[in-house]
Amino acid sequence: MAKGKLILICQTGGEFTTNDEGSMLYNGGEAHAAEINGDTKFDDLKLKLAEMCDLEYKSLAVKYFLPQNKRILISMVSDRDLKRMYDFHGGSVTAEIYVSGQKGFDPQSVPNGAGNSAIKLAETVAAGRAENAASDVPSTLAAPVAPRRRAKAGDSTVSGAPNNRSRSRSAAAKRKTSKKSTAHADTEDPHPPNSPVTALPEPVEVDLSATPADTVKKRRRTASWRTGANGSLTIGSILDDGTEARESTPQVKRYTRKLYDSEDEDGDGRNIIPIEDVPGSEMVAAWKDAITGVGQEFKSVSEFREALQKYAIANRFGYRLKKNDTNRASGTCAIDGCSWKIHASWVQATETFTIKKMEESHTCGGASWKAAHPAKNWLVGIIKERLQDSPNHKPKEIARAIFRDFGLKLNYSQVWRGIEDAREQLQGSYKDAYSQLPWFCERVVEANPGSITEVVSSDEERFQRLFVCFHALVQGFQNACRPLLFLGATYLKSKYHEILLTASSLDGDDAVFPLAFAVVDTENDDNWRWFLEKLKSAVGPSRPLTFVADMEKGMEKPALELFENSHFGYSIFHLLESLKKNMRGPFHGDGRAALPGQLLAAAHALRLDRFTSYTEQMKRVSLKTYDWVMQTGPEHWATALFKGERFNYITSDVCEIYANWVEEIRELPILLKVSAISSKLIELVNSRRAISAEWSTRLTPSYEEKLREESSRALGLRVLFSTDTLFEVHDDSTQTHVVDLGKSECTCLSWKVTGLPCRHVIAVFNSTGRSFYDYCPLYFTVDSYRAAYAGLINPVPVNERNLIDEKDDSDAKNILPPNTPRPPSSQNKRVSRSDGKVKKREMTCSRCHGVGHNKATCKEPL
Repeated sequence: MAKGKLILICQTGGEFTTNDEGSMLYNGGEAHAAEINGDTKFDDLKLKLAEMCDLEYKSLAVKYFLPQNKRILISMVSDRDLKRMYDFHGGSVTAEIYVSGQKGFDPQSVPNGAGNSAIKLAETVAAGRAENAASDVPSTLAAPVAPRRRAKAGDSTVSGAPNNRSRSRSAAAKRKTSKKSTAHADTEDPHPPNSPVTALPEPVEVDLSATPADTVKKRRRTASWRTGANGSLTIGSILDDGTEARESTPQVKRYTRKLYDSEDEDGDGRNIIPIEDVPGSEMVAAWKDAITGVGQEFKSVSEFREALQKYAIANRFGYRLKKNDTNRASGTCAIDGCSWKIHASWVQATETFTIKKMEESHTCGGASWKAAHPAKNWLVGIIKERLQDSPNHKPKEIARAIFRDFGLKLNYSQVWRGIEDAREQLQGSYKDAYSQLPWFCERVVEANPGSITEVVSSDEERFQRLFVCFHALVQGFQNACRPLLFLGATYLKSKYHEILLTASSLDGDDAVFPLAFAVVDTENDDNWRWFLEKLKSAVGPSRPLTFVADMEKGMEKPALELFENSHFGYSIFHLLESLKKNMRGPFHGDGRAALPGQLLAAAHALRLDRFTSYTEQMKRVSLKTYDWVMQTGPEHWATALFKGERFNYITSDVCEIYANWVEEIRELPILLKVSAISSKLIELVNSRRAISAEWSTRLTPSYEEKLREESSRALGLRVLFSTDTLFEVHDDSTQTHVVDLGKSECTCLSWKVTGLPCRHVIAVFNSTGRSFYDYCPLYFTVDSYRAAYAGLINPVPVNERNLIDEKDDSDAKNILPPNTPRPPSSQNKRVSRSDGKVKKREMTCSRCHGVGHNKATCKEPL
């Protein structure tokens, strides 16, 4: 343990409240300051706190926060807990603790042995001054304190105790005369400090979001307690940078660690379970004294039940409550015939729930532990703490961690139900969230005029559809994006199996530009048509559009019916995925691995003859695969045949950005999911707006780079003038291309297809003194990019107060969750033949290419 001093700001008499961020604030009450060191014992500290705060010794409870964590209070009940708290704050001057208990200090209740180590008492201050207690105490208040010995039996005073309580401490000390003390140290007369200062009456809120060390650093020069050479208590200084003008204390020791499951069912020993800063084993050890026996008092029956649950877990036995209400609780061991029992009831005179009878010994030999089942509230509380740190904990991981920390073996369903209850407490009800969607849509339109939202439910009042399209995104799409829309669907990974439908374009830098999204109960033709209808009402029929989607979705017909003069293309990403599933042998030539590359080359070919050349190569490799490719309709994906806006150079999944968002919010209720997606859109728009503000080029970075590459390739090309707008361009390979500036065409076709001047056109511009930037589409300019993200999307805060107001609204529509069956897992799909039998993949040997065995079992001679 560190040898430095630590000043405890002991707050009492107030109450905790929780702010919107989940951090706890301590309001009201008063505060005292006391100094401890590495040799301080918990019983001594507890006695000193009971005297200072005028609290009953047995009922006194001490709690504190871990550094940088103001959400979870840690109880302190033993020397080990005090040591841990001391180590946690080893780099700090002060630490805050919170003391509670029954009013009235009774010296007769002090156990033997308490009060042996020195604890130095500072002044009593108001709660609002707690953070400055170490600095604002004048030096005259600190009377000299000599180095002292541990109190022997019969000592009448203890260093640091006020004079008016010396008799109480003397009475406590006299009870120890029957026990022999073996503690010896240097002796010197103690000098008690001055009387405490009267506490200020007004309640002051103390911000617990900062550590005591952070509070100290806020002051230019802050006083700190230190012991002088003669043993007197003096005041040291904290420098501007937060360092202390004395010997530095050791760095704070962290108890954060990861445990490995020694009983890993998978056998790889790599299941890592992160746990809290306080190890579970030490937490359980502290629970052994949660129940101390007859006479122990609690504030309520709930507090008694919680203490009994912890006591049973720590002492490894199971019990059942036969009488269990607000006035009384009687429990027996889970094994019939065992002698253990307990009875507690409400005492009106003291207004406490008190243990009246208790038989501590068991005669069941520990058999009740096998039948032990944790209380629901306790289990939910433990799981909730873990989900706060890691929301995506799986039931199996939590079950292993609980078994490791508490020795409780739970089945999957127990943990799953606990997770459901814990998430409902943390995030709200999954079912009620659907009824709050109309409220959310109304607030979106109020905050973003011109936006379009709609919620649709079935005749049975079950959720069916939700549509959201922000006006700022519509303006950005119409003014600065190409007439190109990618349609996609993503599983929301919800317990009710909803689907997220999305419509996205491309901005001037070829990044995904989200336009609109919808949540539907299932993916079918009706929901897709409804989504396209809402999309049409949002963007209007201002210009022909090119839609891109998975060819297997069947969206071509409704898209072309609703949007006149539009085109429909097949996503190259999904086409390649379908090719992998439909490649059929026998394979020849370059083999199976060459087919995806050949398909991609055919899709990007600018001329029909080149497209035919690549497809013929596929035909020579696999005739069956070639037939499948030609049946897909190349006019929907091949550049040489497609009539709409060019899109097939996008070979990645446009919906991946949404899938990543969903993975982060998969455990949230539907309202919070929709709100989170909206927040992601706001974040994306704001970040891209900020990034583009730093660009200094005329084109976006990706197209500026492409133009630079074409410019370097234009060097050395020879240009011949035919007319003012017609030119011949010759290269070293004796190829000649004709550039027609009047029609914005080059015979290489690249300019027409991509919209970006090719090297032949750039060579003409260099020869004629023209700027090639003047011939680039506006979509690729930085100005257009900035215009796409110029609109502001105002957020709609979703907080508990708003949801309560909505729930209390009698006119609010009650919407039930969708009744959608679980979709089939892609991992469990099985290909069946027409005769009903499962088609099995034939095993092929990579050594001899035979069928029915593999390389390891091959018996063919080399």
